[in-house]
Amino acid sequence: MVLVEKTYKKALKPMLFRFDPEAVHDVFVSLGEKFGSTPAGRQLIAAMYGYRGADVSKTVDGIRYETPILLAAGFDYNGRLTQILASMGFGGVEVGSVTAYPCEGNEPPRLKRAIESKSLVVYKGLRNEGVDRIIERIQRRGVQQGLVLGISIAMTNAESSATLQGAVSDYYTSFKKLNDANIGDYYTINISCPNVYGGESFTDPDRLHTLLSRLSDVECQVPRYAKMPISIEWGQFRQLLNVLKEFDFDGAVVGNLQKDYDELDIPDEAPAEYRGGLSGKPCRDRSTELIKKTRDYCGPDFTIMGCGGVMSPEDALAKFDAGADLIQLISGMIFEGPHLMRDIAGALAERGQ
Repeated sequence: MVLVEKTYKKALKPMLFRFDPEAVHDVFVSLGEKFGSTPAGRQLIAAMYGYRGADVSKTVDGIRYETPILLAAGFDYNGRLTQILASMGFGGVEVGSVTAYPCEGNEPPRLKRAIESKSLVVYKGLRNEGVDRIIERIQRRGVQQGLVLGISIAMTNAESSATLQGAVSDYYTSFKKLNDANIGDYYTINISCPNVYGGESFTDPDRLHTLLSRLSDVECQVPRYAKMPISIEWGQFRQLLNVLKEFDFDGAVVGNLQKDYDELDIPDEAPAEYRGGLSGKPCRDRSTELIKKTRDYCGPDFTIMGCGGVMSPEDALAKFDAGADLIQLISGMIFEGPHLMRDIAGALAERGQ
């Protein structure tokens, strides 16, 4: 196990970080898809990265997670890795964000590394193949045993979705199609993507109320969450929580990308002008703070998925201690290595969780 970790940090990571981050991402998604397509491939990845320690499974909103660690939305945005991620120690994946129509995303470059700050500047703009194609892929391939499938839903990054009516219609289309197809163990409504045409239009409580009122017309039998912004004041955040509770949402993902470039450890790593939100370490403290405030405000029955800056087992434990039921990550896997999920599960086992 130590050899696998050292190989990534000392050899593979320095080589990968010489190349364009989106190109590296695309290569690894293709490799993951290939390894997941055969039992031998899944067994090989499990032997290298899988968790085989004491039981750390957890049941949340009636769903059993083999480990309480999920791959956050934004990595497997087209649902191509649903046959491999359990082999890497993930208990779930949040596919997407999925939109009603195919979307090429923003103009490249869409990813930039801030290496010293342990962050990625993310400017993808909801790049995905659209809900119809993603439903078809998941129906055809299925989901690996032991992996919970969440679906993140957003609005298409296009001028047609920039109006309130157009955006609500876009969310509704995807939400209804997914429910009708019975695809997904839970759904997350992404109200806080900072990189779309028209901006974060549903971080306004009144607009969020309009959206959730429309979505409530769809019969949904699985848990519903919302992905929350972290670059807003607590007062506004609390108002958004009130809207979620009014519509009986089961919980929230806390939270999305950091918009404040001052949170970078090395300010010179920021783009000269705003070009996407920050992932990784710049999200860590703010998301953990909001997890604690959300738990205190909403009580024990409101599910919290802690997301943002999980770069180590200690970061994960801090989010659980703050009140998270589950955690999600991406950047920690990229900067620290794909052994991170196993290490987090091991740390939980040591604490008897």
